[in-house]
Amino acid sequence: MWHLEPPNITARDSYVTCVSSTRDGDRREQLLGATDAVAAAGARFRVAAAARTLHELEAGNFAVPGIANSDAVNWAYDNGMRSTQAGRVIYDGLMDGPEDERCPMCGYGDVAQLDHVMPKVKFPALCVDPLNLVPACDRCNHRKGQVSPNSIETTPLHPYLDRIDHETWLDAAVIAGSQGELTYFIAPPPTWDDTLTARVTYHFKLFKLAKRYGVQANRALKNIQHTLQEQLQGAGETAVRSYLMEESRTRLRNDLNGWDGVAYRVWAAHDDFCRGGFAPQAGVGV
Repeated sequence: MWHLEPPNITARDSYVTCVSSTRDGDRREQLLGATDAVAAAGARFRVAAAARTLHELEAGNFAVPGIANSDAVNWAYDNGMRSTQAGRVIYDGLMDGPEDERCPMCGYGDVAQLDHVMPKVKFPALCVDPLNLVPACDRCNHRKGQVSPNSIETTPLHPYLDRIDHETWLDAAVIAGSQGELTYFIAPPPTWDDTLTARVTYHFKLFKLAKRYGVQANRALKNIQHTLQEQLQGAGETAVRSYLMEESRTRLRNDLNGWDGVAYRVWAAHDDFCRGGFAPQAGVGV
């Protein structure tokens, strides 16, 4: 859900780099002989990605000619990209794409793996295609799994191609009866059409972002409860609200949809919270 600049290496160049170091001569020749087919598959993938029709791609059209799917993945990706010196340069370059190693799928976790947008077991011709490889945290990569989209509405956002981080779309609300615990949700801006709203909603649900952000917000709340209590005792509700608003502005300036900036914004706007609802039996002027 956070944009990355697309890789500048082509599908053809990545594939040739990854398979050229194959030690077995016959296998190397077989792999290199499939270069044109792999490049053509990359071209079809790019056309579909630009047209938002990834869900229409048929796995049967993305095999590597003459090579079993599992062998193609093993030889090109596992051995060629991850284990050879030349291939590893491409792998590490993709991993280094996100600023501060932040997972673009959730905006929170640390990048640890490359996720295949179109699963490599079904689309082996794309297994080392840079546009099909997105750096992600362990949790997002696991949640994504081997599932491929079956409709435009169930197509997760592609960090290289989709951009929504320049608009405010994340919101939250204080859970009734709680001490400020939050529940997060999508608040589509008026510029979004129904399809984008459906895709973001699906992405949000697939990666369980409401729960992940809620957990982080609740942890943050516990860490600032003492500070909030001091603010309330010293200068009352106004001081609490001012503190929360300033924290929100600081965080949202860096990330319009950061879970933390949204949390502080929502707390600052909640009257009961600012009057002491953030702690058990806390009251105004206590």
